[in-house]
Amino acid sequence: MSELIKVGMADYKTGKNPSSLISYGLGSCVGIAMYDAVSKIGGLAHIMLPDSTQARSAENPAKFADTALPLMLDEMLRMGASKSRITAKIAGGAQMFTFANATDIMRVGERNSEAVKNILKKIDVRMIAEDTGGNYGRTVELKLESGIYRIKTIDKGEKEL
Repeated sequence: MSELIKVGMADYKTGKNPSSLISYGLGSCVGIAMYDAVSKIGGLAHIMLPDSTQARSAENPAKFADTALPLMLDEMLRMGASKSRITAKIAGGAQMFTFANATDIMRVGERNSEAVKNILKKIDVRMIAEDTGGNYGRTVELKLESGIYRIKTIDKGEKEL
């Protein structure tokens, strides 16, 4: 029986076919879908910030790109996924507010997207698609039957990666 597994902000979940993983309302946050097309095991992380080392308290590792992605990958491997087959698709990283003189600190969405790409390289997971940037929120769903990553927006329609 197919189950819809909800992934909250600063969280990640893993699952296998026929479930789907969904995360609502990504703004500057990034949703990272990892998938093994043979075992049909996947994971979805909803990260809020790029780097746990710059945080005052790193109590929730799922909040940060550098700690959430290795944890999610390990969990997928324990479930039976094969590292050599896992690919990633990412979405989100929007600039939700505009500032007259935005500094790098304010460009959280862009920094999140860059951090995710760097961490994926570091853990040796190939990114095969992305839908990042812009100034609009996204809801993302990873279908574990097919590996399709569906992105829904309020006024920009829907797309599949």
